[in-house]
Amino acid sequence: MIANFSWHRQVGNQRDWVWRGWQTRYTFLRAANITSDRAPFLLVHGFGASIASWRNNIPALAEQHPVYALDMLGFGTSEKAVAGYNVELWSEQLYDFWRTFIQKPVILVGNSIGSLVCLAAAARYPEMVQGMVMLNLPDSSVLSLPLWLKQAIAPMQPIKKVSFSLLSCLFLSPIFFNSLFRVIRSRALLKIWARQAYATSAAITKEVVEIFSHPTFDRGAASALRAMIQSPKVSGRDYSAKTLIPNLKIPMLLIWGKQDRMVPPKLAPMIARLNPQITFAEIDNAGHCPHDERPEQVNQLILDWIAKQEVAKPMG
Repeated sequence: MIANFSWHRQVGNQRDWVWRGWQTRYTFLRAANITSDRAPFLLVHGFGASIASWRNNIPALAEQHPVYALDMLGFGTSEKAVAGYNVELWSEQLYDFWRTFIQKPVILVGNSIGSLVCLAAAARYPEMVQGMVMLNLPDSSVLSLPLWLKQAIAPMQPIKKVSFSLLSCLFLSPIFFNSLFRVIRSRALLKIWARQAYATSAAITKEVVEIFSHPTFDRGAASALRAMIQSPKVSGRDYSAKTLIPNLKIPMLLIWGKQDRMVPPKLAPMIARLNPQITFAEIDNAGHCPHDERPEQVNQLILDWIAKQEVAKPMG
């Protein structure tokens, strides 16, 4: 951990960028070694997180590489817009950011839903990606239900859809949802959520709670969350790991916190087997956000992995 610095100083130089008429936030930090011409990092946070979640990673990664990070639309200090949220929209934001500010192949680094966004971007825009790091990829497509179970639950699908629609109408009604949102954004409940995301209580500091809490008080935060829940996940494309990863031709590093209570660690080796280009590493005493709980280990894993790639084939 980096002491005596607020997280605002740790994440580099924050700027605003207007994307499709929406205000969004990004940051960058030039490589400490100014003679370095290595591939830049582009960091993408997880659900409910922000640029701040990389505060203990950006300085270390920027020793030899330029580092960029952005708040996805609807998160952090980016605008809480009412939009059609899904990995497709966020991957388009990622690509347009890259095209505007970077314009050379990058190493994408994503945590949780951010790793899904990186995966979608790598598949859709291969010209922007030189390598990819995925931390706790939340994708269960590698699991397959046995035929007997599929047949057993098939008659229940219509009932399930009707029940889900009725519950959605109640849950997502503005009056009910806005009242519930004011409750769930309380620091007490955010701490309970954080206990699911982090393996150790020591990792849930006041700073961590503040990082998750602050954006929920922005104007439009409740409406943006409702839009995320209501939005279709994709528009006709299959963005599952099982479909996309086998076709990627870039080096990949898959990192997983062994005590992840949000996405089962048993998925990790299944995902790793999808492509021989994947290097798989587990982090002990870490949950769904290993880069925040064990930043020194994660930073070193990433830098060692890149060094091996550069020996085999220069990256950058």
